[in-house]
Amino acid sequence: MINQLSWKVGGQQGEGIESTGEIFSIALNRLGYYLYGYRHFSSRIKGGHTNNKIRVSTSQIRSISDDLDILVAFDQETIDLNYKELHDKGIMIADAKFDPKQPEDTNAVLFAVPFTEIATELGTSLMKNMVAVGATCAVLNLDIKVFEEVVQEIFGRKGQQVVDKNMEAIQAGFDFMKEKLSDDVELMELEKADGLKRLFMIGNDAIALGALAGGCRFMAAYPITPASEIMEYLIKKLPALGGSVIQTEDEIAAVTMAIGANYAGVRSLTASAGPGLSLKMEAIGLSGITETPLVIVDTQRGGPSTGLPTKQEQSDLMAMIYGTHGEIPKIVLAPSTVQEAFYDTAEAFNLAEEYQCPVIILSDLQLSLGKQTVEPLDFSKVEIRRGKLVTEELPEIENKGYFKRFEVTEDGVSPRVIPGMKNGIHHVTGVEHDETGKPSESAANRNAQMDKRFRKVENIKFNTPVHKNAPHEEADLLIVGFNSTRGAIEEAMSRLEQDGIKVNHAQVRLIHPFPSDELLPLVKTAKKIAVVENNATGQLANIMKMNVGHAEKVYKLLKYDGNPFLPHEIHTKCKELF
Repeated sequence: MINQLSWKVGGQQGEGIESTGEIFSIALNRLGYYLYGYRHFSSRIKGGHTNNKIRVSTSQIRSISDDLDILVAFDQETIDLNYKELHDKGIMIADAKFDPKQPEDTNAVLFAVPFTEIATELGTSLMKNMVAVGATCAVLNLDIKVFEEVVQEIFGRKGQQVVDKNMEAIQAGFDFMKEKLSDDVELMELEKADGLKRLFMIGNDAIALGALAGGCRFMAAYPITPASEIMEYLIKKLPALGGSVIQTEDEIAAVTMAIGANYAGVRSLTASAGPGLSLKMEAIGLSGITETPLVIVDTQRGGPSTGLPTKQEQSDLMAMIYGTHGEIPKIVLAPSTVQEAFYDTAEAFNLAEEYQCPVIILSDLQLSLGKQTVEPLDFSKVEIRRGKLVTEELPEIENKGYFKRFEVTEDGVSPRVIPGMKNGIHHVTGVEHDETGKPSESAANRNAQMDKRFRKVENIKFNTPVHKNAPHEEADLLIVGFNSTRGAIEEAMSRLEQDGIKVNHAQVRLIHPFPSDELLPLVKTAKKIAVVENNATGQLANIMKMNVGHAEKVYKLLKYDGNPFLPHEIHTKCKELF
């Protein structure tokens, strides 16, 4: 019996690799196992190697595993690229169609199973992925009945005959593999899960659901990897709530439409990746100077330019803080789990309206597209706060003057009205303006308006600006990260503790304004600080040095090859510091 399993399926894009992983993981999720899945895919519609690595466990997991138990291969390239992840007792299950060759430098066992041939005999070669699922079940000694409900849901609309044929394919794969297994091959039977029902979703789905819960009723966006799923989800869900999604002609149109909708009083969203955010920057500045609420999602990917559009990276950090020309107040959030992505997105709409500024939700490809088990979401935790939005009738202004939409206030937040409100008329312009919005180049006015805008974000109220796991009053090592690195850091921390190293962990969730007061006590009491991030220049480490100091203790643990961190990589690099 084992308490966790690492399983990977690979082949060419377009031959059902993703659906194979989906069917396998959904079924195990419904048995109560915790899962974490990560897809490696090429930036093309069809062709090119792709794989889906899925980790299954009886306890919570938030990262892909270091090694591999089972590799399911639909071509030789999958074996050649991935076999080194297999441990000595690992198993390769490959389609006999391509006459698979076992690499010489591995002790893993190779089984050739005629996926395509069996599927063709049953009616269509398209069912070869179901045969592969059945073969996996044999190795796991898993009852194939657990797949009946999933297959029914996926193929039921095509008729019962299609459902039955797919179950036959799973059974055939199971039977063939069962005969091939010998007594000297150790089965990988999983310990029984708790059977509890949990969600299984990608971060982008959680962001979209959080937007709905947070009152978003309009989205304008342009498709881009790895953000498109947010738009696709809301296209299906928003109309039922009286909202709508517009696929715009470009990123500039998307962000300006979102600004316009927010100005009109509708909570609105736009989402993109690094290249799209570059195009949105001028309009983000417009949101800042007009003090119009705006929520933007940036799902980071490999750059610069088109870069590595389907690979992991965390290199937009500085751009999200400092990318706009001129200076505006803004808030940058960085959820580190799918659950946080849901709650933080809902809260982003409150912050945007309360502080009347752009709020950027910073994600990364691993968090946005990695699929993982999520505990049931508590919608009662979501509240709607609209800040200083005026909803009561305004008094008539003396001499038919203009409403002071940009009034200089002590807390920096001015009263806000929506268009058409009686006695609420005012100017809105992208140039510097006075309290009523009229253009003004007065030096005194400029200072007053700039100071007012920045007062808004001096005391941001955000529930958990830093996620802390700090068991030691004085630590040998403080590991700091943001976004999806949390899971790998947590596992590395556990291993370092076993090595006798006292470790604290801080995952920064409020990137800007930087939570110096929250982080400083942990920094002061640590002998060394390792900042883990997927970029080449150590952007988070540099921001920490600027805001917290103690630069002499800070070490950068960087990875920028397009792949996420594995737990053993962080463990090894941290040990090298001692």
